[in-house]
Amino acid sequence: MNLPIVAYGHPTLRKVCAEIDKDYPGLDELIKNMWDTLYHTNGVGLAAPQVNHAIRLFLVDSIQIVEGADEEDKDDFKDEKPLKQIFINPYIIDEIGNEWKYNEGCLSIPKIREDVMRKPTITIQYQDENFESHTQTFEGITARVIQHEYDHIEGKLFIDKLSPLKRRLLKSKLDDISRGKVKVSYKMMFPK
Repeated sequence: MNLPIVAYGHPTLRKVCAEIDKDYPGLDELIKNMWDTLYHTNGVGLAAPQVNHAIRLFLVDSIQIVEGADEEDKDDFKDEKPLKQIFINPYIIDEIGNEWKYNEGCLSIPKIREDVMRKPTITIQYQDENFESHTQTFEGITARVIQHEYDHIEGKLFIDKLSPLKRRLLKSKLDDISRGKVKVSYKMMFPK
């Protein structure tokens, strides 16, 4: 089932999310619905707060970015290892390297894309869907998608990384999104 995406301005997007255990009610169904929603929206990542669950859970599928890159971008991703993974109770324990710029967007902030600086390599501890623990290092675009989704479970948005001037310039567009004045091809949940 496709779940509605929580729009900018909704309080759930600003919550630091809670850890869960394997007894979290309806977890398997939530994960299934999040995958359905991710693919319906053509996203590459989806965090639980984006579907109105303030829990430490997100999904990443960077295959679309790597395999769907334009010809001019193919070289940028030639060494990428695409990833399809569930992250439960994740914590980034290290971010290294020189920050690099990439144009990011977000399902909760539709029709706005901006260049964001992030470190190229991260190490993250997390549990998979079977609640087995892992510590893994990711690089490149996959690391970036993980960082973006991780920010969501920390109550942060990619626009928080923009300069104050850039955020002021986007204010009217952001206000329109929070008022439901945006047309997208997927269901959205707007602040009340």
